[in-house]
Amino acid sequence: MSQLPSETRTLFFEFNDPQNPLPMRVGPPLSRFTLAYEMYGRMNADRSNVVLLYHAMTGSQHAAGLNTSVEGLDGRWTDELHEGWWDGFIGPGKALDTDKFCVVCANYLGSCYGSTGPASINPETGARWGPSFPVLRMCDVVESQMKLLDHLGVQKLHAVVGASLGGFLALLTATRHPDRVRIVLPIGTGTETTIHQRLLNFEQVTAIEADPHFQGGDYYDAPRPDVGLALARRIAHKTFISPDALRVRAREEVVSQRPPHGWYEMNHPVESYMLHQGQKFVRRFDANSYLRILDAWQWFDLVAEAGAKDVRDLFRPCRDQDFLVFSIDCDHTFERKEQEKLVRLLKQAEVPVMWITVHSDKGHDSFLLEPRLFTPHIQAVLNRRDDDA
Repeated sequence: MSQLPSETRTLFFEFNDPQNPLPMRVGPPLSRFTLAYEMYGRMNADRSNVVLLYHAMTGSQHAAGLNTSVEGLDGRWTDELHEGWWDGFIGPGKALDTDKFCVVCANYLGSCYGSTGPASINPETGARWGPSFPVLRMCDVVESQMKLLDHLGVQKLHAVVGASLGGFLALLTATRHPDRVRIVLPIGTGTETTIHQRLLNFEQVTAIEADPHFQGGDYYDAPRPDVGLALARRIAHKTFISPDALRVRAREEVVSQRPPHGWYEMNHPVESYMLHQGQKFVRRFDANSYLRILDAWQWFDLVAEAGAKDVRDLFRPCRDQDFLVFSIDCDHTFERKEQEKLVRLLKQAEVPVMWITVHSDKGHDSFLLEPRLFTPHIQAVLNRRDDDA
């Protein structure tokens, strides 16, 4: 049995095609961009064993192994990112078995870990894109990664996998390109942006934009809007983990009595824990990227972005695919009823689907923390189609 190399390396796909630019759902096409990506395992001769993995909102291309350095990120590649975010799922004998499959994970267009985003240099001006970076929609992220697959010579994916916001992208890949996908694995996700998510996202947007250092997004040569971005992260973070898990994690935090911003003295471990989460996050992420991705989430429209006529038409092209849908019973970010709706639509369209509910006390973050709850089901579906191929 082979092993993943202890040190993995980020690769860069440079797209530069003025004659055939990337169409953007809002605004003019993008003729030039970079995607940072990593690969685990080897492609077979006909490149039919590739699994495309979409990360969550603030994730990176580094899904497995150890990667201690990615150049040109202005210090954002912190210790927190060195270990792959899905390391427990990717490797020989794991859920995404690299003895059988080649896993590709790319950083979103618009993000800040090596892919072109607001913090990148605009080649037309020689300055950072900043607030002039194009408006993003989820389908733009998908189509940029289809350009990467074309570059790699991958015509049809063995599977597309995505959790949380990455699940939106997995569903879009399946519906926009049904002939390029065999298996679809959406984990802890849904088919739409819920009212609860809209409110939380709106709170995060206003937290960042209200920071006096935000300056309309033009802050790269000045103090960053760290207070606003940290607050946005705390607003989101409380939905990622269950109250019981939050209570356990917070016990391990040292309570500081120092007022974080003014007169208020923290008096409970959970406050210290949440303050630390925000402070840690601002060292590794860009506020403009955060806003661009939140905006794409707020405007997400699976039917329209898939090019379907209506919700009944949405999954009809997917009848030759196999879906494995995961729910997490204590998920407060994408509640189980969101996956129930997805499964109902798939069944109405006569798409083969298996629905698994994972029982966990970790909340939404279970998909990151508990591979043993997901791995047997993932292996069964991936390996069955591998044997049938």
